[in-house]
Amino acid sequence: MTATSHEHPASDPDPSGPGPGDRVTEERRPNGGARPQQLLTSLLGDFWYWREEHIPSSALVELLGEFGITPSGARTAMRRLAARGLLTVRREGRTTAYGIPPRSVAVIVEHTYRMLTFGASAPDWDGQWTVVAFSVPEQDRGLRTALRSRLRVLGFAPLYDGVWVSPHDQGAAAAAAVLDELGVTTATVLRSAEVRRTADAGGVRTAFDLDTLHHDYRRFAERYEPVLDRAAAGRIDPAEALRVRTELGAEWRDFEQTDPDLPAELLPDAFARDRAQHVFVEVYHRLGPVAELRFRQILGRTAPALAELVTRHDLDSVTALRQSLGEAAHGDTPFERATTARRIAEADRQRR
Repeated sequence: MTATSHEHPASDPDPSGPGPGDRVTEERRPNGGARPQQLLTSLLGDFWYWREEHIPSSALVELLGEFGITPSGARTAMRRLAARGLLTVRREGRTTAYGIPPRSVAVIVEHTYRMLTFGASAPDWDGQWTVVAFSVPEQDRGLRTALRSRLRVLGFAPLYDGVWVSPHDQGAAAAAAVLDELGVTTATVLRSAEVRRTADAGGVRTAFDLDTLHHDYRRFAERYEPVLDRAAAGRIDPAEALRVRTELGAEWRDFEQTDPDLPAELLPDAFARDRAQHVFVEVYHRLGPVAELRFRQILGRTAPALAELVTRHDLDSVTALRQSLGEAAHGDTPFERATTARRIAEADRQRR
């Protein structure tokens, strides 16, 4: 999942997070793969998230080279992540090495836990909707765009132009905080039940584009089910395992950030998320040992002693770490700010 010197404002045009990228306007590289910064933070989060040691930049260049990233592109990604406080830098003579800041480790564990458990079950629902009703003048178009992007990040969707909805009760406090932060005074946050639905409409849930999401999940499952078959048969070598597992995680984090995670009562029949989630978990865990071997092989060429410290994570280990950390997994860190910035920018990009 990820990695963390300078404080970084949420408005930076190139934010990074548990799955950050080289530019927020490009969800994937031209060849269809995840972006350099996203790849690097994913690799470190997957195999180096509990280490104080720093990895030589030359080894990280080799790792990113596995994904077709040029040396110059790899070094640019490292510098950008370090400038945002998402990686720490250590220099000894002519050797530059990068590591994960201690303050970010707990946050990485939390984000990884959410990635590995997302979609396993739908949340409970009390039948109440959180409703944000607002009126922003036409001349304040920038403010209106910012508000819509922030609401989308919180899992809200537009029922009507100035009425946004979410089935999650925790969204009420978050939405109120956004309105206060943006200075929107002509707005109201409500918790309400749906009492009228026209015969030809699906009600409030139609605010959410579940058809597109269903097709995206189905395509994900169809793409990776043959990979799962080959993994189960032991027909994936270490180099491919590292590439596939890392790209798989990056794609699944995209779902985690765009799926509103609606209660089961609001989901269509045969919604493809269950199928996709099963494929994700199986591929991710089956390829873990083989991908770890490849990471060790590459790091061993430059730093054999460090190669022995490479460790993959799985749901059991991450759950145990999360329980031991408790509230330490929450806090205002560059990692969290960059993650939020990326999600806001992506929400704005999708709207355009």
